[in-house]
Amino acid sequence: MKAHYRKYTLDFKRPSGTSRGILTQKETWFLILEEKGHLGIGECGILRGLSVDDVPEYEEQLAWVCDNMDLGEMELLNRLQEFPSIQFGLEQAFRSLKSSNPFELFPSEFTQDEAPISINGLIWMGDESFMLSQLEQKLAEGFRCIKMKIGALDFEKEMAILESIRNNFGPDEIELRVDANGAFTPHEALGKLQRLSEYQLHSIEQPIKTGQSTEMADLCKNTPLPIALDEELIGVFSVTEKEELLQTIQPQYIILKPSLVGGFSGSLEWIDLAKKQGIGWWITSALESNIGLNAIAQWTYTLGNQMPQGLGTGSLYTNNFESPLEVGHGNLCYKSNKNWKNDLIKSLCI
Repeated sequence: MKAHYRKYTLDFKRPSGTSRGILTQKETWFLILEEKGHLGIGECGILRGLSVDDVPEYEEQLAWVCDNMDLGEMELLNRLQEFPSIQFGLEQAFRSLKSSNPFELFPSEFTQDEAPISINGLIWMGDESFMLSQLEQKLAEGFRCIKMKIGALDFEKEMAILESIRNNFGPDEIELRVDANGAFTPHEALGKLQRLSEYQLHSIEQPIKTGQSTEMADLCKNTPLPIALDEELIGVFSVTEKEELLQTIQPQYIILKPSLVGGFSGSLEWIDLAKKQGIGWWITSALESNIGLNAIAQWTYTLGNQMPQGLGTGSLYTNNFESPLEVGHGNLCYKSNKNWKNDLIKSLCI
């Protein structure tokens, strides 16, 4: 087996705001395997300042993986525990290599274009007019679940946007999720959650910063609206640590980004533990290209979770890979009659 990797920089169509700053580009790496004329490809993507494996020796670790393929998939995954995005890329690449179609990793009704995945429409941070224009666009596109990032504007302005939505659409018409990305302090969080609960939200992601398990546990115990952990899961590696975190905080939901929590296998560990404790969950992409998004979407469909998932990020970039993935009417579909445009992909494999 031969293996190599290629770095690729994705360019945002327009700067996208988060609580960690404005994004204009996204770095990603592709792991390519070749064996007996078959090709396998997997995406290893990090989020700067968030991924636990955002470290200077990242490419050195990728090179080590390519040089040690003789160890086999399972042993490599075991040795890559502190590099969850490489674990994810490796899982993809091996599945891709074993498939007759390198982009059909999990054959199902989804890949046969017979069943879509319900997804949320994402509203990025920005000034009030920009956020409202995004909202209008998502509603016009048929989304019935909207996720709004909060924490960048004045809180009262964000409340006004939520009030405007609820004045026009009840909770039976539009499901509202908000993502604070840790923007609130522990002191103010409960009061803000009480204000937010007036608008009958589905949930709020990560109201306070990570590493404050006692404060987060108190919030989850007393919150007037469901809390979902996201960043809190990053860097928690062992099953024992994962179980302890869920038992301590007891959130209402957890959100799983395979690139950040150890790929399919790492995500399944979280899901199994959450089910045992009666904690809900859903899957979200982490700004991957369509190659990584394709893998996440196909896998997500096999899990049978009927909640809207966070998989609508494929149209963010000017230089993404054209694929069979399409978003329409609040769903992600796989158009089996469309082919991957392979020119860019072929250039990665040289």
